[in-house]
Amino acid sequence: MKDYDIVVLGGGPGGYVAAIKGAQMGAKTALIEKGEVGGVCLNWGCIPTKALLKSAKIYEDMLESEKFGIELKDKSMVTINWPQMLQRKDKVVKQLTGGVKNLLKSNGVDLYQGKGRVIDKETLEVHGETLKTKNLIIATGATPFFPDIKGLKEAFEEGMVVTSKEILELEELPKKLVILGGGVISTEFAILFNTLGVEVSIVQRSAGILGSIDKDIRENMARIMKRKGIKFHFNSSIKSINKNQVAIESNGKEMVLEGDRILLSLGNRANVEELQHLALEMDKKGIVTNEKMETNVKGVYAIGDVNGKYNLAHVASAEGIVAVENIMGKEASINYNKVPSCIYGFPEVGTAGLTEEEALERGHEILTSTFPVAANGKALAEGESDGFVKIVADKKYGEVLGIHILAAHATDMIAEAVTTMELEGTVHELAKAIHPHPTLSEIVMEAAHGAVDKPIHIFKK
Repeated sequence: MKDYDIVVLGGGPGGYVAAIKGAQMGAKTALIEKGEVGGVCLNWGCIPTKALLKSAKIYEDMLESEKFGIELKDKSMVTINWPQMLQRKDKVVKQLTGGVKNLLKSNGVDLYQGKGRVIDKETLEVHGETLKTKNLIIATGATPFFPDIKGLKEAFEEGMVVTSKEILELEELPKKLVILGGGVISTEFAILFNTLGVEVSIVQRSAGILGSIDKDIRENMARIMKRKGIKFHFNSSIKSINKNQVAIESNGKEMVLEGDRILLSLGNRANVEELQHLALEMDKKGIVTNEKMETNVKGVYAIGDVNGKYNLAHVASAEGIVAVENIMGKEASINYNKVPSCIYGFPEVGTAGLTEEEALERGHEILTSTFPVAANGKALAEGESDGFVKIVADKKYGEVLGIHILAAHATDMIAEAVTTMELEGTVHELAKAIHPHPTLSEIVMEAAHGAVDKPIHIFKK
């Protein structure tokens, strides 16, 4: 039996960060992970999908090379080597997961690779070995939700229905892909496979995709995706699945969609099945925690997808640090109002803070300002002119409440919004800050000028 100050159950981006932080702060720390360290994000989510999106973007650029003055006489020779794309993806993943293992070892974290069983809040078992701990951090993540749809289970067992994990392991590209759900994961996979020449259809029960995103962003993103050939079936309910066929009712009409594969992306459910005996307070999202990541059981913390607040890797990492700092006696909390969210595609989406609708619902008197990417010199030079930036600000003082970007590299630019809001910055300060030229970041400055008075590079009455 070994004694620890902190045991972390789950080695995803929340768990391994918490373990490293705990060791750095002087706690004797152990990390238990039943699979590969890095969790879904490093192995089947954030990183592998971005590697494949890069390959897809290069392919798209080659097919459109003439607009950059580069002629390919026979574009039929530009072909997709899907196995090679997967090999590159796997190489990137292996490098990163190997790096995480080295970080854990270098920081003195004891890594147990095996399924951990929680006996009580102070006792865990892994590979027959007993670990005792003063503090337990639960970071067990979430798994795809399987609704009660006739034929779904059978189609999944046959390999016709896949989740975001299995779709990254397909031996060959499908010709047709039906995606069930219109959230962030669905959107990214739709863009990826559409760019690679796959016929993509999205089935969504509501009237639009990306329901939690600012209305202007999600509507414009849907228009761009439609223009690229992605088909949408809004206001739809799924009736049944029979092998490669999905029977739906869309706007009162019944129809059957066929795909070589069907991607299930209808949300996630927290992995809490083996934690019921801890008497943790739970809601429909997962384990209930406060802003310090504490559960209702003293000495037990929950971070990442298992608490259901935000299914985002960077939030899980931030929560892991907050949990450890509180364990070690340092007051820490997390402000979810300033969390950035990203969607990776062509273009990208980066959002942080309140949407226009949320700001109004919370009683703010607001002003909004938008600036189009098409008026930006760097965007035109790179041939990436879709999108805009939108700022939502408090009308009285100009404090930035939210920034929403639809543009190439939006996921990189959104960090400026987070920093500004963390410092309680205003549109006046954003407008005054000198942004380098030519860069896409100038669209943020221009939108700030529009909030203060008028932007420089578009005419505004």
